[in-house]
Amino acid sequence: MRSTDTPSRSSRLSGFYQKSVAERTAIVAQWAELTSAEVAVLYDGLTVAQADQLVENVVGRYSLPLSIGANFIVNHCDVLVPMVVEEPSVVAAVSYAAKLARSGGGFRTGSTEPIMIAQIQLLGVRDAEQAQARILAARPELLAAANTSPSIAARGGGPVDIETHFLAETPTEPMLIVHLLFDTCDAMGANAVNTAAEAIAPMVEQLSGGKALLRILSNLTDRRRAWAEVTIPAAAFSSIESSGNEIIAGIAHANAFAVADPYRAATHNKGILNGIDAVAIATGNDWRAIEAGAHAYAARNGRYQALTDWRVITEFGSASGESEGVTRPIGRAALFGRLELPLAVGIVGGTTRAHPVAQVALKILGVRSARELSEIMAAVGLAQNLAAIRALATEGIQRGHMALHARQVAIAAGATGSDVERIAGQMAAEGQIRVERAKELLSES
Repeated sequence: MRSTDTPSRSSRLSGFYQKSVAERTAIVAQWAELTSAEVAVLYDGLTVAQADQLVENVVGRYSLPLSIGANFIVNHCDVLVPMVVEEPSVVAAVSYAAKLARSGGGFRTGSTEPIMIAQIQLLGVRDAEQAQARILAARPELLAAANTSPSIAARGGGPVDIETHFLAETPTEPMLIVHLLFDTCDAMGANAVNTAAEAIAPMVEQLSGGKALLRILSNLTDRRRAWAEVTIPAAAFSSIESSGNEIIAGIAHANAFAVADPYRAATHNKGILNGIDAVAIATGNDWRAIEAGAHAYAARNGRYQALTDWRVITEFGSASGESEGVTRPIGRAALFGRLELPLAVGIVGGTTRAHPVAQVALKILGVRSARELSEIMAAVGLAQNLAAIRALATEGIQRGHMALHARQVAIAAGATGSDVERIAGQMAAEGQIRVERAKELLSES
């Protein structure tokens, strides 16, 4: 990420939502040092001709809003986060949570090496134990044969290990599964690991005496994880209605509900992915693979549960005694949060380099590696979750969400221009956010 030594590099964009699209774009362009051509890409996006080269049977384009998540500090660096999402309140909520996090110094993040897993399914293996021994003994030869990506090898990546797993009981027959562990560096790596798995499949067939059926990556990328943590003083949550201590206690209880109950956990984790998916789409990454890995990881202990850990802790500071004139330690309540999940993303290859908007989004982020991108996405997921459960534990999720949703309702009723905000504001004030009411207000104008 770029250095943030100067005030102009602050991601704290007060009143950003009140500015025009042109004003917001100018701020982001200055931030990321975008060229005029790159600014044009933000408006025009993908051409039909480019779309026709990306996928088959193209008949047009489908556009979604590209927004900026503001106020983020990640590992002491200010970050603006491009997000592609159609749901109202997601961007506003994550920006609010990031502002709260600033009071605790922002998000602290980390990640593992980008190790992907390719699986080779072997059927008809007569002696699984002997087959596993032969395969593991041939590890050097298998790894050499799996080194099929010159571009990844040039970056220092490639195959790193071989594992075997025997599935004695399946709905059809016993199976021996070979795992190829592959360091994909700054690529997501799906094509690379699939190619490598296919390359060594004949060798493992010969070593095992079995028949290779499936040869494909796993989206449960539990060797390729990212995490984010944040500590926020209780005072940052204080409002007229509730004290900060009450609010952070409510957040901890809300998280405990999602840890204990899978019905709540599904919605809780969906909120995390609201933010992560939006960044994945903006940067041309595979949000479906991310979702698959996240939900599988949430059930890794045999029961589906929350991916986050939110709890009340005591922070220690100091205060001066009025009478004795000495400094003594004092404890202040704070909210601690942590999110860890598999995040296989890339900044080279695939759509990240083929889609012009994804390239500009990566430039705005200023990331230099896939690991940095995954860590920012983890911070965004943690912030998105914080915003959701804070709202649920206080005024409820609908008050803020429906006020923003009112604009969509007004547009659906046929409002344009200034009528959109006028009708949306009137419906929100009345508490009647319905298409029928929007049409009535539109006919009155």
